[in-house]
Amino acid sequence: MTIGRRLLGQGIAGAAGALALPTILMQPAAAQRSANTLRIAFRDAVPNVDPYFNSQRTGLIIAHQAMDGLVHRDPETFRIVPALATEWRWVDTKTLDFTLRQGVKFHDGSDFGPDDVVYTINTIADPNTRVATPSNYAWIQGAEKTGDWTVRLHMKRPTPAALEYAALVMPIWPKAYRERVGPDGFSRAPIGTGPYRFTKVDVATGVEWERFDGYYQGGPKGRPAIQKLTARYIGDAATELTELLGQRVDWIWNMNPDQAANVNRMPYLQSTRQESMRVGYLNLDASGRSGAGNPMTNLRVRQAVWHAIDRKSIAERLVGGGSRVPDAPCFPSQFGCNADAAVKYDYDPAKARALLAEAGFANGFDIELTSYVQPRQWSEAVQNYLRAVGIRANLNLMQVAAQIQRSMRGELAMEMGSWGSYSINDVSAIMPNYFSGGAQDYARDPEMIRLLEEGGSTADEAVRKRAYDAAIRRATEQAYWLPLHTYVSVFGFRKELEFPTFPDELPRFYLAKWK
Repeated sequence: MTIGRRLLGQGIAGAAGALALPTILMQPAAAQRSANTLRIAFRDAVPNVDPYFNSQRTGLIIAHQAMDGLVHRDPETFRIVPALATEWRWVDTKTLDFTLRQGVKFHDGSDFGPDDVVYTINTIADPNTRVATPSNYAWIQGAEKTGDWTVRLHMKRPTPAALEYAALVMPIWPKAYRERVGPDGFSRAPIGTGPYRFTKVDVATGVEWERFDGYYQGGPKGRPAIQKLTARYIGDAATELTELLGQRVDWIWNMNPDQAANVNRMPYLQSTRQESMRVGYLNLDASGRSGAGNPMTNLRVRQAVWHAIDRKSIAERLVGGGSRVPDAPCFPSQFGCNADAAVKYDYDPAKARALLAEAGFANGFDIELTSYVQPRQWSEAVQNYLRAVGIRANLNLMQVAAQIQRSMRGELAMEMGSWGSYSINDVSAIMPNYFSGGAQDYARDPEMIRLLEEGGSTADEAVRKRAYDAAIRRATEQAYWLPLHTYVSVFGFRKELEFPTFPDELPRFYLAKWK
């Protein structure tokens, strides 16, 4: 057994010990179905629940229950279906026409119409609007009203995935209300057209919703069976699991996989797993944003990092549930994610040490490794693999929002995190976020920027594939951004709850119901 594997094994044992189950089975709490309320726990707090202004998966989930876009993606078939628009057609490769649904109400009782759509799209397309993930909207030129119930969307370039973006990351704001309360007021009391409406938004403690009985007829999300949702922000996995076991919450996710079997032994709980489109990664500061003396600016050092980590063991033994190791910096099913174009790096600690010596670091070096990844054993496993070859990674575990802020300021030499592509099944939803010169781009490689712009500027699939293949080859040759593993969502919830899961990592509480 190698040092890395031995340390990985110790991490698994530590995980079980840290979240040991109580020896005495607690008496079941009063069934929440009698109150028609579902109590949810999320790991990370969301500073702004408006999805345009946060890049956290939790924020996307929170908004999805209450806000609709022009179209909707069916979670089972991935087919685009009507939502606030009933019809659409491509005028040309850069223009989409939408026919809007009539009779839709916002949560404040005001009418939805084309002015709301034009206002939303033109606001997010405005470069002065500091959206959290610019690459999601950089393709939009603007929108115009073309009739009483029609709107035209103009694009800067051909964007084949435009409808996926419209379905997943483009909810429609109420123009009059948002202009009256302002962006800050809207973030504190947002309204939409979705099946639930917000009744409480607290950036420190959580969010509450209630069913919106005015949800429009024929809406793709349907009328929820459960009347009220309450979500609390709980900062760590151990407390979250304790709350589930103590029957103070009804639903958690991304729980420690080691605890799934134990949870299933509880007569009132169940645990399920579902692979998602999320990719765990290690982002290396190749461009020296965090300091010119940063060892990650040396190609051999970055290659050493890639060889040092036994990603297969982490995927199979820690993540589990069918987790895979992507060769390319994207999710395998995404258009343009060609693993054959990637340079492969085997787990080879001896080669890693040799590369460090060639780079002038025969005695290794110290470096900060930041991570918001939970369970913490996953971060500790990466830390242990790095230390085994001489990279003395000092692990700094952070909250999601805090690390993202530091990352965007260019302060991190080595950061561990994850990216779910907003569940968009196209490379344009992941690679540009890390390689197009934006706030989280630590490569700052002009050739990468050029290739991704080329791949994202045409509807010609052959041209797109060639550009993305070249980008993948360069990204892996240069060892910029290490894909660690795919994520497998591990859910824990009450047996009385019927809760369907889907591969796009977007829990839909409006489809849940008490048995």
